[in-house]
Amino acid sequence: MNSDVAILEFRPGPGGEEARIWASDLMRMYTRYANVLGWKVEQISDTAIRIRGTDAFTKLQYEAGTHRVQRVPVTERQGRIHTSTATVAVLPEIPETEVQIRNDDLDWSFFRAGGHGGQNVNKVSSAVRLTHKPTGIVVACQTERDQIQNRNVALSMLRGKLWEQQELIKAKTLSDNRSVIGRGMRAEKIRTYNFPQNRVTDHRINKSWHNLETIIEGKMQKITEAMIAMRE
Repeated sequence: MNSDVAILEFRPGPGGEEARIWASDLMRMYTRYANVLGWKVEQISDTAIRIRGTDAFTKLQYEAGTHRVQRVPVTERQGRIHTSTATVAVLPEIPETEVQIRNDDLDWSFFRAGGHGGQNVNKVSSAVRLTHKPTGIVVACQTERDQIQNRNVALSMLRGKLWEQQELIKAKTLSDNRSVIGRGMRAEKIRTYNFPQNRVTDHRINKSWHNLETIIEGKMQKITEAMIAMRE
């Protein structure tokens, strides 16, 4: 495993437009966090980014799970506070030798990407969507101008997801809850961002931080450092 690479996926939970906005806000928060640390960020698709930097996966692995927000949405006309969620998956970069994938198990499709890469993305079907038939896992990549590069990134994402599944099976077999945390347990509500009270609370370690707006802008080192300290 390459501990210097982390792939983050963001999925809105129930709640319509506000949940989609919240998932986008989380992507922006982690992008800003990576920028603060001097890491490189690539947007793989509309819902995923790849972060490269020293110990990127090590520092971000405990961010996986369900993130809940309590705030007045921009779409709310009567000033009511809404609760919405988005899930974050954090995947490592796994070598080909560690997770074997059979070509016969793959279903590829190609499409034209939009929004990035200049005119090329609109003229050539360089973006890829990959389905792993045995598990039903689907990944997409449209970050590169070249289809081969996008295929390689999609395969890397798939290996990460298959590794994640294997780790969850191991954890359940061993009843080792500690190993599960940070390994894609997306149903687990890990953190609440309460805007009216200007507070972020991590429910796994029962610890809160204030200055929520600063955290949303990516200055969240105290949170990631606290999570690592609790797991060591």
